[in-house]
Amino acid sequence: MLNRSSFRTTVHRVIVGGVVLAAATTGLAGCAPAGGSGATDEVGVALIVKTNSNPFFIAMQDGAEAAAKDAGVSLTLAAGKEDGDEDTQIKAIEDAIARGDQGILITPNGPGVLDAIAKARDAGLYVIALDTAPDPADAVDITFATDNRLAGQLIGQWTAAQLNGEKATIALLDLFDDKIVSVDYNRDQGFLEGLGIDVADANTNGDEAATGSYTGGAGGEYEIVGNEASNGAEDGGLAAMETLLSKNPGINVVYTINEPAAYGASQALQAAGKGPDDVLLVSIDGGCAGVQNVADGVIDATSQQYPVKMAELGVKAIVDIVKDGTKPAVTDGLDFYNTGVALVTDKPADGVDSIDTAAATKICWG
Repeated sequence: MLNRSSFRTTVHRVIVGGVVLAAATTGLAGCAPAGGSGATDEVGVALIVKTNSNPFFIAMQDGAEAAAKDAGVSLTLAAGKEDGDEDTQIKAIEDAIARGDQGILITPNGPGVLDAIAKARDAGLYVIALDTAPDPADAVDITFATDNRLAGQLIGQWTAAQLNGEKATIALLDLFDDKIVSVDYNRDQGFLEGLGIDVADANTNGDEAATGSYTGGAGGEYEIVGNEASNGAEDGGLAAMETLLSKNPGINVVYTINEPAAYGASQALQAAGKGPDDVLLVSIDGGCAGVQNVADGVIDATSQQYPVKMAELGVKAIVDIVKDGTKPAVTDGLDFYNTGVALVTDKPADGVDSIDTAAATKICWG
């Protein structure tokens, strides 16, 4: 959930295997666009990401472009101006309807886009969320995403094991503080669950007890210093970490929504005289740059996700629905299709499955 400009270097393994994007080599002439009328030789698809300054979403765009080329799809790219920009995404949805596209792939920037998504579906477009499931989940036809709850739980379990009974003084660097999105609370609350902390409302950040006991690993006492929004960016992570350190300089556990925020946090920690041995810094994304940060000791552990797979599956799903009406199904027990997650660390913990940075580098972002 990443700022490209200054992000320098940038278990239970549940990687969904064997999903191959089938190239649609046959012509699609005669298929009427879902959002318009008449015949077309191409399937029209809009990919609308949160921001195109984010390496995660750049990888998603690249994956979608390659898949669209193979499948004979006319792909239009759009992005919010920044993470959380709903207005630009709404305009892109309206443009897709006006073009007569058959489908939309979107990483929603917030609940403000849901009315526009409903209009697109009413107009006959097939709408797939990528990476970030909307709330409610049935606001789109299907979501292809990481199991963000599990991603958070994995880094929480790893952290608890590494603490080995030591008191955890915790900083939580979230995504937003002015809107609620599923990727934000699932990662944050999953992390606390992995530590073995009672999260109270499982879909609300910050309502858990500020002090108490964690039961993960050897168990111990914890103190939550606070939650700060990072906007998923390096500068946001830096500022958030500075704020939390000013409240309690004894922080020894830092959760971050993504790796750019983690890198920013690491700069603040370093400026405060805290080295890698003083703080456990964990994150989620598993991009090539983030994996390198793990290898370099900047980040201790991260949960790797696969945005290219999300894009490939999304393009294929829309082609299939246009060709023969075949619709994708959610993963058993979930309300979305799980595209996989793996814990990445070079400091494995007993009882927590993980892969090392060498293995993660070979598959970074799928």
